Amino acid sequence: MTLVKFNNGHRNAVNPFFSDVFQSLLNDSQISDRLITKTPAVNIAETENQFEIELAAPGLSKEDFKINLDKNVLSVSAEKKVENVEEGKKYSKKEYAYNSFVRSFTLPETADQSKIDAEYVDGILKLNVAKKEEAKIQAREIAVK
Repeated sequence: MTLVKFNNGHRNAVNPFFSDVFQSLLNDSQISDRLITKTPAVNIAETENQFEIELAAPGLSKEDFKINLDKNVLSVSAEKKVENVEEGKKYSKKEYAYNSFVRSFTLPETADQSKIDAEYVDGILKLNVAKKEEAKIQAREIAVK
């Protein structure tokens, strides 16, 4: 006897609405937020004097971030714990929210590891990594003899 799996794109033939309800429930943002670890989006740019790294991390405060440099790896992590506590009530169910992430970046040899600045403004963590003096592009005009 051979078992054959029928997966030809048909939804639940008995009640197509039934599968749609579960599909939308499983894709609900509140449920998926708790099930999926979020990693902030990152923009990396290089200018003449520095490397600029921007992480989109709204809803955090500057105290939530931890920035480490180990050899040439720059790591940015954040952890936020939210507890909604209302005094004077008896709870049969109480939910907490924990959000955390870690992003690591390997710095190039041209980066000056002693000159790294960080600033958190309007939900964006901005890291500026200066370039070594010898790595900066030096423009000059060359005379023709």
